[in-house]
Amino acid sequence: MKIQKILVANRGEIALRVLRTAREMGIKVVSIYAEDDKTLPHAMLADESYSLGSGALADTYLNQNKIIDIAKRSGADAIHPGYGFLSENAMFASTVEKAGIIFIGPTPDSITLMGDKSGSKKALEPLNIPMIPGYHGDNQDEAFLADQARKIGFPVLIKASAGGGGKGMRIVNQEEDLLESIRGAKSEGLKSFSNDRVLIEKYIVNPRHIEVQLMSDTHGNHLHFWERECSIQRRYQKIVEETPAPSMSQELREKICQTAVQISSGINYRGAGTVEFILTPKNEFYFLEMNTRLQVEHPVTEMVTGFDLVRFQIMVASGEKLPVKQADIKQKGHAIECRIYAEDPDQNFMPSIGKIEKIGTPTLRDVRLDCGFNDGAEVGVNYDPMLAKLIVWGKDRETSTSKTIQSLDDVLFLGVKTNRDYLKRILAHPAYAQGLTHTHFIPQYEADLKPKALRDDQLADLIAAFSLQGQTRSSATVGVVSHSTPWTTLTGFRN
Repeated sequence: MKIQKILVANRGEIALRVLRTAREMGIKVVSIYAEDDKTLPHAMLADESYSLGSGALADTYLNQNKIIDIAKRSGADAIHPGYGFLSENAMFASTVEKAGIIFIGPTPDSITLMGDKSGSKKALEPLNIPMIPGYHGDNQDEAFLADQARKIGFPVLIKASAGGGGKGMRIVNQEEDLLESIRGAKSEGLKSFSNDRVLIEKYIVNPRHIEVQLMSDTHGNHLHFWERECSIQRRYQKIVEETPAPSMSQELREKICQTAVQISSGINYRGAGTVEFILTPKNEFYFLEMNTRLQVEHPVTEMVTGFDLVRFQIMVASGEKLPVKQADIKQKGHAIECRIYAEDPDQNFMPSIGKIEKIGTPTLRDVRLDCGFNDGAEVGVNYDPMLAKLIVWGKDRETSTSKTIQSLDDVLFLGVKTNRDYLKRILAHPAYAQGLTHTHFIPQYEADLKPKALRDDQLADLIAAFSLQGQTRSSATVGVVSHSTPWTTLTGFRN
């Protein structure tokens, strides 16, 4: 069945991302918006837009009945959930399909299976997928769990089985912290996910986080679009992603990707998905989890492979065969994505709120800014603080890194504090340049990533240069000001 009209059950940049591809395919798009989002681009650029009203998320973007009712009223024959919100909600996917509407995503059964960290590991055991040594069973007695942790050996990681985003996770290095950590993980899991089940795994010191992009159709084709390195994280949230993964042999790269395909095929998956792995310093890799949706960082894969993953999602949901074979999917060049957040890293990452006076535009080639905001938009505390994603392609990693640092200067967000300078310090760090990334990169180099205080003579030079400018950059046209001005070389002073 050819899809004629898609309702995007999301907001911001991912809603715009789906809108762009759908329109290129000749498909009409319906957007939804909470009242505080009514002036954002996703609410104004679709073919049709419908208000969700005001109130808490449960009344707007998480209101399943309201969203499905809008889909019916608008005549949408498909719903794309984007990422976050309802994208991995099996009940929503099932309700959409029962309403006679196509859900652009995996089956509800796949979402349920892979959404449970313990259940997914049990399901994959017959496939002989490498697993982190640990306990994923049903016995949740505290004393029993503590005994399992001792058998695994410290350090161990206790994780909420239904968790995500670092919630319900505890690292335990010694016996005396064990019971308290089990209780804490259970309590947080119950509070965040209405589920207090936990699993226990051997804690890998300084691992790398490698994930593989998958796409499967309903005709038995299961393809990988190579791997991404997502090791630069703060509090378990990725902030810099890249592909290809640095310092990885082609043999290991192909082995990890084929293992991901084995998982997709083994569970008869449908649509876009990402299998995440832990890679040890000894280059041993273990299955971590599977995300049954489009990832935030999918654009870097698109940059190096040249394929539109949203287009493939829509084709698969329409019942079509994927138009490519595995041999057609190659990596060309190198791509980096940086997540730009409304926060102040120099003040303990304090959230930043206020009006965005001006958004800068990238000036270099092969640079993409996925942003769901416009000039004059208000940034509040009701949603995730990510303002945009900067995605940069270069012929190699060194070129891509250099272009990303330069482009972070271009994409200013006047009026709110952002983490752009912090991202530049990460990319300029010698360990990053050498490809020595791991999930504890930020804690390890915390001191290096702090801003350097200006000497008195440097501050005097800055003030003098600023005075000579005659006007602030907020009144200049984005992308026109020379890159040699103090505004571009001292971005911390800017915002």
